Amino acid sequence: MKPSPFHGLLVVDKPGGMTSRAVVDRAQGWFPRGTRLGHAGTLDPLATGLLVLGVGVATRLLEYVQRMDKTYRAGLLLGARSNTDDADGLVEPVEVEQPPDRAALLPCLQGFTGDIDQIPPAFSAAKVTGRRSYDLARQGQSASLAPRRVRIYSIDLLAFEYPRVELEVRCGKGTYIRSLARDLGDRLGCGALVEKLRRVTTGPFTVETALDLNVPSAIARAHLLSLSMAVAGLPSLILPLSRIDQLRHGQNVPLAGMALPTGREDEEGEVAVLDPDGTLAAVGQVDQNQQVLRPVKVLPGK
Repeated sequence: MKPSPFHGLLVVDKPGGMTSRAVVDRAQGWFPRGTRLGHAGTLDPLATGLLVLGVGVATRLLEYVQRMDKTYRAGLLLGARSNTDDADGLVEPVEVEQPPDRAALLPCLQGFTGDIDQIPPAFSAAKVTGRRSYDLARQGQSASLAPRRVRIYSIDLLAFEYPRVELEVRCGKGTYIRSLARDLGDRLGCGALVEKLRRVTTGPFTVETALDLNVPSAIARAHLLSLSMAVAGLPSLILPLSRIDQLRHGQNVPLAGMALPTGREDEEGEVAVLDPDGTLAAVGQVDQNQQVLRPVKVLPGK
C-alpha cells in the first residue's frame, strides 16, 4: 500500500449526538485507505462545533493544537444536577427556595475567572491510577479525581432567565465546561448542568470555516490546512536546509549564528523550525545551557 499523499489539518463542525471518535471515522472516508487521522481534543457527544482533525503526519502535531486556547458557548440549566454534569446523564431536580437572580449570578461568574482549581467530571477521559474516569464511573466505581489548575480568561453572560443561562467562555487547555457548570450551581446553591455546548474557536481556528461532515471528498481534501497551523502558538525560526537535515538525522544544532525569535534570545522552549520556503520542517527545543537546538519532532522532506 502506497503512503497517503494527504497531510494537513481539517476543521470540521461536529454535530450533536456523535462522539469525537465517530467524527474521525466519518472523515476517514474522505481519504484513501491507510491515511492516518486523529482529533485534537475530545468534544462530548452532547456538544457541537469546532473539532480540529490531523491528517497524515499532522497527527504527530495535534498535541500543539490541544494546548491552544478555546472559546465555548454554553447553555446551562439551573435547579438541576446530573451524574455526568450535563443533560445526557441522570438528571435530578434541585428544590430551590429562592432562585438566584442576575445580581447574584454576575459576581459568581466572575469568581471563576483567572487561574482556578477544577475537578474533572466523573464521566471524563481524566485518568485515575491509569484508568479512564468514565470507565470507572460506568462500572459504578467512585473515582477520586484530583483538582487541576486551569485558566479561564473570561465568562460573558449572553442571556439569563431562570432556570436557563447562556454563557460565552474563553479558556485555556484542559478546562471542563461541565465542571464549571457544576461548580457554579454549587456556589449558587441551586445546582446546574450543561444543557447545550458549542465550541466556536480553538486558537486561530473558527467554527465559521468548519466543514460539514456531509461534504464530498474533493471539497474536504481541498480544505486541508498547512502543517504550520498546528504550531501557530509557537515562535518560529528559519534554518538553512543543511541545519534542517541535521535535525532530521536526530542531531543537535548549535545555537551560534542562529536568529532566534525576537525577545526569546535568552529563553528556552519549543520553536517551530521552518525551511527557507517557510514550510514547517521540525519542532525543536532551545537548550540555552548546552547552547543547542534539540530535535523534538521532525517532519519528512519534500
